[in-house]
Amino acid sequence: MKKRNLLLITGLLLLMSNGLFAQSSQGEVETEEEEEILIEDEDGNVIQEEEILIEEDEEIVVEEDDLEEEIIEEEESDDLEIVFKQKIVPEWSGSVRGDFRYYPKEALYEGQEETYFSSVFKPELYMEWDGGAQLIQFTGFARLNQYDTQQTHADIRELYYQRVFKKWEVSAGVKKIYWGFTESNHLVNIVNQDDVLEGNDIENKLGQPMLHVSSTQKWGVLDFMLMTYFRELQFPGFKGRARPPFELDNSAVTFESDAKEYNPDVAIRWSHSIRSVDLGLSHFYGTSRLPLFDSEDGEVFSPSYELIHQTGLELQATTGAMLWKLEGIHRESKRKTISAYTIGGEYTFSNVFKADVGVLVEYNYDDRGAELITALNDDIFIGMRIAVNDKQSTDFLGGVNIDRVKGTTTYFVEANRRLGETWKLSIEALGFENIHQSEFLYLIRNDGYVQMSLAHYF
Repeated sequence: MKKRNLLLITGLLLLMSNGLFAQSSQGEVETEEEEEILIEDEDGNVIQEEEILIEEDEEIVVEEDDLEEEIIEEEESDDLEIVFKQKIVPEWSGSVRGDFRYYPKEALYEGQEETYFSSVFKPELYMEWDGGAQLIQFTGFARLNQYDTQQTHADIRELYYQRVFKKWEVSAGVKKIYWGFTESNHLVNIVNQDDVLEGNDIENKLGQPMLHVSSTQKWGVLDFMLMTYFRELQFPGFKGRARPPFELDNSAVTFESDAKEYNPDVAIRWSHSIRSVDLGLSHFYGTSRLPLFDSEDGEVFSPSYELIHQTGLELQATTGAMLWKLEGIHRESKRKTISAYTIGGEYTFSNVFKADVGVLVEYNYDDRGAELITALNDDIFIGMRIAVNDKQSTDFLGGVNIDRVKGTTTYFVEANRRLGETWKLSIEALGFENIHQSEFLYLIRNDGYVQMSLAHYF
């Protein structure tokens, strides 16, 4: 009897200690279950019931642990969903613009008009997530022209995905890349094709499909670009101004590369800033952006694109209010080797009646001569930039290029002013005077214009 009581007391103590353990790990255990477990079996063996209790307790603990894991996983998934929704927020912006362009001089060729109305739509989309480490950028462009169906066109200026690492950036898609410092000419800026349908402004560029890898190191920024598709130069159509008089047969275009427009173009550039000096050194191999024109009868011409190696140098140095600028290229092809450079500077007078006034002087040399569409082969450029520094962000830029030997003269004026928060009024003018017959510009010598634009930004 004493032995049986001793076993009963020992079992009771074990049950109490086990019950305290179970309460600390899983919560309360029903009292009724404990009373049922304490009932002796026919043999009076309490130890077996204790083992059953332990097994039941272990099962309960496992079940509650699984429940806690499910709750944690649900909470984490909810948190990830919230973060996902917060970080990826599309940012839409852009502008809608109306242009009125007037050509003061009489048209040179049949079908051309004196005035042109057109509208422009520029949508933009920006999305980033992963703390800014991943992003998508889109910039579109579309113009509807009143008369010329060729100038009614659309283009994807940019549409690319970018992944940012600690010291690396990788982009894939359509991009616009800008190289250079000078104002009157952009010799080294070779990656993107010119959008001549938009006029003679060298700032207008088409989007270029590419894979772009960029690395930022202490010794500078290294950019590598692999371009997978070439975009041809397009001129205005029969009813457009600023076009040559001969017919262009784009269906008969020829390429030096057997891969034609799919020739893989490659570009690499190193850039660095050392105190007040900005440097850039680049090399490009691939299809030239400027075509040559071939003809069998002198009436119908077809573009021809050669393969080139081009090495470029960019330099900008700041000394007080003076900016010294240099761009130079050395280009080789099977046909010929050329060199060209633009050198000059810009001096800024600050706080002139609260405005900043910059005076620009540059010299352009290019031994391609009459091959150039721009005619900047031996020209002096003089210009002025004014930032009024008012609430309306009024600005002005104008300049004149004068051929040092032939006397060919081109000039331009650009002025902009905001109207309220979402509107902008712009005026620009382009003119040609004393154009020499050997210049390509002689074919469009009467196509100087004055344009007024009103744009709404959203």
